[in-house]
Formats: sequence, C-alpha cells, structure tokens
Amino acid sequence: MTSSQLSAIFLLTLFAGLMVRFWLAMRQMLHVRHHRGSVPTAFAEIISLEAHQKAADYTLARVRLGMVDLFISSCLLLILTLGGLAQGLYDLTGRFLDAGSLAQGLAFIAAIAGISWLIDLPLGLYRSFGLEARFGFNRLTPSLFIVDTLKGVALAALIGLPLLAFVLWLMEAMGERWWLFVWAFWLSFNLLVLLVYPTFIAPLFNKFKPLEDGPLKSRIESLMTRCGFRLSGLFVMDGSKRSAHGNAYFTGFGAAKRIVFFDTLLDKLAPAEVEAVLAHELGHYHHHHLWKRLAVIGVGSLLFFALLGHLANQAWFFEGLGMQASGTAPTLVLFALTLPVFTFPLTPLMSMWSRRHEFQADAYAASQAPASALVSALVKLYRDNASTLTPDPLYSSVYDSHPPAAIRIARLQVASQ
Repeated sequence: MTSSQLSAIFLLTLFAGLMVRFWLAMRQMLHVRHHRGSVPTAFAEIISLEAHQKAADYTLARVRLGMVDLFISSCLLLILTLGGLAQGLYDLTGRFLDAGSLAQGLAFIAAIAGISWLIDLPLGLYRSFGLEARFGFNRLTPSLFIVDTLKGVALAALIGLPLLAFVLWLMEAMGERWWLFVWAFWLSFNLLVLLVYPTFIAPLFNKFKPLEDGPLKSRIESLMTRCGFRLSGLFVMDGSKRSAHGNAYFTGFGAAKRIVFFDTLLDKLAPAEVEAVLAHELGHYHHHHLWKRLAVIGVGSLLFFALLGHLANQAWFFEGLGMQASGTAPTLVLFALTLPVFTFPLTPLMSMWSRRHEFQADAYAASQAPASALVSALVKLYRDNASTLTPDPLYSSVYDSHPPAAIRIARLQVASQ
C-alpha cells in the first residue's frame, strides 16, 4: 500500500462513518419526536405524558449534542493527522528534548492528550451545567468539577505517564515481537485495575459507606445465599453529589467483588425492586458475562496489537496519516487516533451481544426474584432517568447496549405469568 492510498481510504472511511452516524442520529430524532405526543400503550398507566415528553426532549438534546461532539472530534482528528498538527507537535517537543527519546515520546503523547482534553472541555461543561442542569439531573458544582479535574490530572501524571513510559520502553527493547509483550502488559494492567479500583481509586472521587442493617440488607443477603454468591461488601455511594441519575453496579472480581448502590437509586426504589435489580446484576455473574467480555477483548486486542506491530515498520502508515516522523510514540498516537474510524462497523455487533447478555440476566433475575418487581424497578428507572421509551429501532440496534424498554419489559411480563 502507498501513503496516498491509505490517505484516501482513511478519508473515505471517516466520511462514510460520519454520514452513517449522522443519518442514524437524524432517524433517532425524527422517531422520538414523532412519538413524543403520546405514551406507548404498554406504559400508558404507569408513565405520565409529562414524564414521557421530558424523556423525549432529553433524548433529543443528547443526540444533538452528540452530533456536535462527533463533528468537532472528526475535525480535530483530521487536523491532527492529515492537517499536520501531530507532526508539528512532534517537531516542537523535539526542540526541547532529545529527538526520539523516551522523554520526547511522553511529551508528545501528553501534548496530544492535552489538546484533545481542551477541545472536549467546553462540551463537557455544557453537558453538565447546561443540558443535565436543564433537565434537573446535574448536581455537580463548579468547585467539585475543578477538584475532580485536578484529581484526574494527578492520576494521569502519577499512573498514566509511568505506564506509557514502560510501554514505550517495551516497544524499543523487546525486538520484533514487542507488540506481544505490550499486549500482555496491557491486559495484565486492565485486570489489575479491576482488582484495585474499588478500594484505591473510586474512593478518591466518591464516599462509600456500608449498607445499613435493615429489611433491604436482609433481602440482599438472602438473595446472595440463594444464588451462592459471595462478595466483600455492600456499599452505598454518594452519587447524588454529582447527578440525580440512579444506578447500581458490581465492581472488582475474586475476593474484591463488591456491590455498590447509588444513594439516588435507594431513594427511588422499594426493597423488593432493589432486590430484583441486584438479581439482574447477579445474572451477569451467573452467566460469566464479565469473563466472556474480557476474553473477547483479550483476543481482539491481541489482533490489534499484532496489526500495530506490522504498521510500525511501514513508512506509508505514517506518511499516509500526515506524519513524516516514525518511532514508538508516533506509532501509538496514530493508531489510537485512527482505530475508532475503522472499527465503527463492529459497534452493532458488540451492541447486539450486550443486549443478549441483558436478556439472559433478566431471565436469571426472574428466576430468583419476582419478575414484576424488576418490571416496576425498570419503569421507575426509565422514568426518573428520562430514558426514551420510543427509540428508533435501527438506531437502537446499532448503539444500545440494553434492549428497548418495550421489548425488555414485555419479556419480563411473560416470565411473571
């Protein structure tokens, strides 16, 4: 392949992906707007028209913001690559640091990350203090936003930079099969994060306290016994200090498994509904969904790292994406920037797989707790989180990791009969 051919393929793929994604967004907006005027029959008795219209307006606002974000990020990608900004930043760092050195590589990557963060900052601020605030969800204060930002930068400097330095060293020191060593390190690090995140990283941003004794804790412990599930603790997180959205999640694995409830979720759901939501999450563990996903990610990432190892030796890869310089840092940067352009066609496949897992978890939950309780919990969450009940079917099939509300609840209602 020549550099001009890669440039053409890159532009064509980027443009085609943009057109498809904008088309899907327009379909979503038209479909949601068309059904805004009336609540779907299946929900007519439990969701008010006001709540349905709020969900529609919230969905439309998010899709519009997503389109703006997509356009800006695509323009930035073109400027960095074919526009020559990445090469310019590499040359600039080379004036102050030894060309091709580890220090220059780190500075170059940090410069790319810093520019991307600055470009994303206005949209992030608007998302929290504009869109989310307009619909009554934002509880993040400007001071907390600054504190979160400083903590994130500190973590990136203390953890991210040493990790990048080690990866760049591996790429230089491990010969032609360096990509295999980098993949093994990357996979090991991700598993380590799953282990240490609950106890060392998450508490830097939120407060966690053990779930208090009472009817809810008794229900949950009984459910755990029925399911044969052991964990390190039940915790409540102060999610309300940033958002009114409710959620619950499992984190960690092995002896570090823990269940975390947002305080906003516990405020909205009855104990039986919380139990049903938890049974759904247990369904993911029962079906080994986490390990299946890790296996797919492991195999997929191995293929991508092997491709990266091949491209690192191809001059047309660098020249075709706007860089004359080659080496470890440019290889990583160009690959990370352009990979999402070429992997977008995988999105509907991953979404379909995720929705299948959700159905399996729902079925497990219905076998361990009343399906009607899970239905009522989901309805409350759809309502309180302003999730649309009428997504465009094609848009949903491409992007949604969870099945549409109507289909999901219909299956559960059959299970409860």
